Amino acid sequence: MKVTDKDVIYEDNHIIAINKKPGVLVQGDITKDEPLVESVRDYIRIKYNKTGNVFCGLVHRLDRPVSGAVIFAKTSKALTRMNKLFTDKEIQKTYWAIVQNRPPHEEETLNCYIIKNAEKNKSYVYNYEKKNSKQSSLTYRLMWGSKNYFMLEIDLHTGRHHQIRAQLSSIGCPIRGDLKYGYARSNKDGGIDLHSRSIEFIHPVKQEKIKIIAPPPEENLWREITQSM
Repeated sequence: MKVTDKDVIYEDNHIIAINKKPGVLVQGDITKDEPLVESVRDYIRIKYNKTGNVFCGLVHRLDRPVSGAVIFAKTSKALTRMNKLFTDKEIQKTYWAIVQNRPPHEEETLNCYIIKNAEKNKSYVYNYEKKNSKQSSLTYRLMWGSKNYFMLEIDLHTGRHHQIRAQLSSIGCPIRGDLKYGYARSNKDGGIDLHSRSIEFIHPVKQEKIKIIAPPPEENLWREITQSM
């Protein structure tokens, strides 16, 4: 993903936020595909005509198939302070997800325990505590529905591996395109319809309340949903 001005949803002297496309790596892995962090570094270098090393700190991650808001730090001070906000759970993250089935309730908080299987790169949900499990919590709200699909807004209370994907699947609502967690077929772009819609926090330097909002992918179903809301 070559980052351009239209991908930038927030920027100041301290942080920059990008609306990530589905299928794009945030951080490098064994595939050797160019990660978003390097594309953002190149964008900063070219835009500001910088020479030498350009600082671009990775604040948090999104799974490769997920789209939406990702924040990077432009200075080491901003990175340290943003990391503390995440550690102290002073960041409010909201997601949108298109799912296959209508959820059991209009609104519900899901509490469970999750175990990550690193070998399979998959997480498993349990209603009781098990060895190596981590407590996990989210709240979903039904925002839109049709004959075939439903759109949920999700407030994430904990940040576990594949948490939203695993928890929604556990209540019979696999995310569209997510073969790993029970959806019947993949999306054409290889992504899934889970979107990091907004991130809200107190700016680490300016000490002002910031809310970064990422428009959903330019895809027909997303367009239909947003136009009808």
